[in-house]
Amino acid sequence: MNRLEGKVAIITGGAGGLGSASAKRFIAEGARVVVADLFEDRALAVADALGPNAVGMFYDASEDSSIEAAIAKTVEKFGRLDILFNNAALTDHKMHVQDRTSIDIPLEVWDKTMAINVRGILVGCRYAIPHMIKAGTGSIINTASDSGFAGDNVRIAYGTSKGAVITLTKYIAVQHGRQGIRCNAIAPGVILTEQMKGFPVLAETIHRHVVTPRLGEPEDIAALAAFLAADESSYITAQTIQCDGGHLAHQPQLADMIALEASGRGDVIE
Repeated sequence: MNRLEGKVAIITGGAGGLGSASAKRFIAEGARVVVADLFEDRALAVADALGPNAVGMFYDASEDSSIEAAIAKTVEKFGRLDILFNNAALTDHKMHVQDRTSIDIPLEVWDKTMAINVRGILVGCRYAIPHMIKAGTGSIINTASDSGFAGDNVRIAYGTSKGAVITLTKYIAVQHGRQGIRCNAIAPGVILTEQMKGFPVLAETIHRHVVTPRLGEPEDIAALAAFLAADESSYITAQTIQCDGGHLAHQPQLADMIALEASGRGDVIE
């Protein structure tokens, strides 16, 4: 398929697991892609592997000037911007382990999480949308998370930031829809990136609560992102689509009830 033929996309966090898989899929669908990432050497390596229609670029989602520059360079090189995939997020494990409860989270961790995960997306939209308005069309895709839909015992800043992304997505869609711009979000559940594979116990624990036979792969997110970027989804906007294997679709006790039935004590629920 060449659903993205002629389109120009910038994928932030493009050198990571979800971003690089999406860049590969977008290229396969005919797009020209800017792989934008804080780790410039990785972005350049990903782009180099994807061929002449991909370009690697430095991108710091916590710095307004970096965001503005990356979008300007994209338009300068390719002449337009059709797709903005706001995928960059705070992924530093040292920060995540400090992101716990309202009582003990260092406020600088809260502030940095919000600066990258929420403000970074807002600023990306701020500089991308004028180019899309000029073209009369555009698709913005934001990476949210299952954590934006339900509370947890840790990561209060991360979950709150992703909840904000879900709401921000609606506002962007509503305020710019009549200008031809769509904005949707993808809320991944557990996705087996290289980083997640380093936490097998966590992955398997959550797998008990997923209703599909397997956990997600980066290519699952890439496929959904390509659909949302393409014209065939032109009547879909302001939506957050959960790509989580049904993780949040069921009663919270489901895994325990399945285990109870398997133990031969199904009589207690008959």
